[in-house]
Amino acid sequence: MTEENKTREGLMKRRDMLKAISAVPAALAPLSAVAAQEHVRREPGPASSPPKSETASRPYQPQILTAHEYRTVQVLSDWIIPADERSGSATQAGVPEFIDDWLNFWRGDLLAEIQGGLMWLDIQCRHHYGHDFVDCPPADQKKILDRIAYPKTAALDDANAVAFFNRMRDLVLGGFYSSEMGVKDLPYLGNQMVAHWDGCPPEVLEKIRENEAKLGLKLL
Repeated sequence: MTEENKTREGLMKRRDMLKAISAVPAALAPLSAVAAQEHVRREPGPASSPPKSETASRPYQPQILTAHEYRTVQVLSDWIIPADERSGSATQAGVPEFIDDWLNFWRGDLLAEIQGGLMWLDIQCRHHYGHDFVDCPPADQKKILDRIAYPKTAALDDANAVAFFNRMRDLVLGGFYSSEMGVKDLPYLGNQMVAHWDGCPPEVLEKIRENEAKLGLKLL
């Protein structure tokens, strides 16, 4: 483990909480209300050499984002879901391709929101550090993201950027957990033939009831 990795071991790791509610595309299952409570982030890949997508046979050509915007999406995606001992990163799962394709399909306000947020990151990084976001060292990228990753403590002036990051986090989570890599990471146990069905295991039922009590809900 590199020294840089060690400095990030304290970053929030709530992937287990989010994975169960993130296994469908982002537009079908908005996660902002839940994901905004936690900044799901560990360590991004090297800014100069993004990992190859698990599905890409040749370099992906963005359909709607510029090359620079697409590179920024790659770096952001790997801040939100970096590689760990269980799976690869969001970029390795093909999430930036998913996001570009999604934006190309929806366009309109969603595209404007994402492009505006990516521009905001560059403007802030140039102002504070003299570089675009993707060219800043990870420590400086972290400082900028910390400003907008926690809505409860973010400055009012950063409200639009906070909304952008929430949306970006939704897209990354939805893309990752609907990818082949993300489904394996869940791990999703459906769509399998079984000789018989004994119902939900007692320990799982107990866990669900515990969560019901905490949330004040009745799921079963």
